Amino acid sequence: MIGCTTWSYAPYKPFFFETGDIYICRLAPSRTGIHCEWLGDAGVRYDVMLRIEGRGEFRCAATVAAPEATIDGLAPATDYELYVRAGEKKSRVRLFRTGEAVGTVVNYLHPRDDAYAFSGHYLCSPSMVRHPDGYLLTAMDLFSGNLPQNLTLIFRSDDDGASWHYVSELYPCFWGKMFVHKGELYMLSCSTEYGDLLIGKSADGGRTFSAPVTLLRGSNGKNGEAGVHKNPQPPIYYKGRIYGTLEWGSWGRGYHAPMIMSADENADLLDPASWHFTPPLRYDPSWPGVGKGPSSGNIEGTLAVAPDGNLYNIMRYDMSRCTPNYGLALAYRVNTDDPDAPLVYDHAIKLPGNHSKFTIRHDDVSGKYVCLLTRILDEHCAGNRNLLSLMVSDDLENWRVAADLIDRRDEDPRFIGFQYVDYFFEGDDLIFVCRTAMNGAHSFHDSNYQTFHRVKYFRALLG
Repeated sequence: MIGCTTWSYAPYKPFFFETGDIYICRLAPSRTGIHCEWLGDAGVRYDVMLRIEGRGEFRCAATVAAPEATIDGLAPATDYELYVRAGEKKSRVRLFRTGEAVGTVVNYLHPRDDAYAFSGHYLCSPSMVRHPDGYLLTAMDLFSGNLPQNLTLIFRSDDDGASWHYVSELYPCFWGKMFVHKGELYMLSCSTEYGDLLIGKSADGGRTFSAPVTLLRGSNGKNGEAGVHKNPQPPIYYKGRIYGTLEWGSWGRGYHAPMIMSADENADLLDPASWHFTPPLRYDPSWPGVGKGPSSGNIEGTLAVAPDGNLYNIMRYDMSRCTPNYGLALAYRVNTDDPDAPLVYDHAIKLPGNHSKFTIRHDDVSGKYVCLLTRILDEHCAGNRNLLSLMVSDDLENWRVAADLIDRRDEDPRFIGFQYVDYFFEGDDLIFVCRTAMNGAHSFHDSNYQTFHRVKYFRALLG
């Protein structure tokens, strides 16, 4: 074999890891059924073998001549095992739980399914983009505490999100954000948690990516060491430059220090010399307007140009040990005249969703700022993620609730989560992908679904 010349695989197979002869690449359970997809050829006879987890013998639930199948008539809220066989070849056994999810299921991973145990057990970091050729692409990574966390899966929809199919995998790739720049598809990510900052490009719609380029060195990827932290935020263009947000730190070190990366929009984005990075700025509890008490600072910023013409990095803020214990985001001013100048803390903004990722976009049609966030209602549920809301502002400072998009406050908040939404506007609609935990998730944080959603005529909600 030869050395690595690419970033992409279909699939990635670690040495000595049991992937099976047939690779099941997508699962999408429903209330009483399952749709499964695998890598294979049309015209080959495939049997989908099924049983309730740990009970009895596997039975043939479907025989098909294409590499996908839908099985109906299953018991609701039940754990099942399945595998696919063709002649002497068979897949590894996969797990799923029936249950009605929200939106359209892009992909599903049972919390006890070890299919990606070399990276993680839960689906995270949703990222979505409309490719110039017309189709939608979405990506997600595999995470678990104390595991490598370095595999990303990519899926494609040719019918505006109604159905999804597997495209490829990137390794190593974590916290990735796909974006289109000058008609070309890019992925910006970390190699792993707190690892190196990477960028790569695909010329064939995400099927293959050239080997990634390292833009910034991180740590060894362990939580105790400071390194690169980022989230799948869209880049923003301003005054001829492309800007992105990231941090330096770790939970183990007790801090995350915001940074900004930028490049001339006409530069070669795959050349590390094209990028400038601001120095990390540590949180200072004496800043005006911040909470009273200890904080690990800020992560997962979102960039927005304010009405005053300044570019701000508006950031998630750890207030779990502060008074009050929720309700503020911190705004840092970006020096758009000097790409190497440090961020400057500017002020705090009242925003009831500061304990998980949120994204702010400006809607040029209505002239308003829009934010999708996991909304917090009071100090007693500051860690809950079971209410996803659409917020709106006229000035980037004063926010109001436009609509609650997913509301499951009547269910156990320990196991329900709608979080880390990536979204954009298309005509009169707002479309988003969501890191979703429900129907037997390990926890509200450890998601078992990635789901797609469309809010039709969303501007009617903005007021």
